Amino acid sequence: MEFNSTLANEYEKGIRRTLPSYDALLRLTKTFYQAALHENASLLVVGSGSGNEILQLAEQRPHWSFVGIDPSEAMLEIAENRLQPLTNDISLLQGTILTASIPTKKFDAASCILVLHFIESYEEKLATLQGIASHLKTGAPFVLVSKYGQLNSVETELQFDLWRAYWRQHTKISAADLANMEQSIRSLSFMGEEDIVALLQQAGFTQPSRFFATTLFAGWVCYKA
Repeated sequence: MEFNSTLANEYEKGIRRTLPSYDALLRLTKTFYQAALHENASLLVVGSGSGNEILQLAEQRPHWSFVGIDPSEAMLEIAENRLQPLTNDISLLQGTILTASIPTKKFDAASCILVLHFIESYEEKLATLQGIASHLKTGAPFVLVSKYGQLNSVETELQFDLWRAYWRQHTKISAADLANMEQSIRSLSFMGEEDIVALLQQAGFTQPSRFFATTLFAGWVCYKA
């Protein structure tokens, strides 16, 4: 999925329909970091998108610094405009954790929210998480949020039923457009929870614990080993 200027501008509206508890997710993430980090913490935000996450995390933490990475130039332009009023030290880089010119310092924390399911192969998912781990201090907290489940399983198909019902009730989308959107979502890379936990451990993270789940999404907190 290419986040061009049109899709980037629609993201704010769409993410809160696809993931109705999106804002609660960000509040929980902020709570986790505020409990774990010191006043001058540095955070690496992988998939910083249009800046929502940094905006939420920077609130009441003017001395936290951020490096945000995103492959979409359009998303980064939106984020730069939104984040400009903040007094925090913020750098935005275009690329991925595997391609961006990231500072050599070790970060106090990192996140990868709503990114992993866009990466198709297991090997690249693992390389991405290993890349994040390599930029973290030992014991640094990490938050991962992704689509999860097993396509065609009873549980996941019931979640799709709820997802479709939500869109029908709360939007004016046509049946054809909804079907096309569902097909796009099904084409993304789903993984079961056990596989995601194993992937985190293989990448160098310990104590993975699920802190969030809603329909097709879940989130885990863990620490750099």
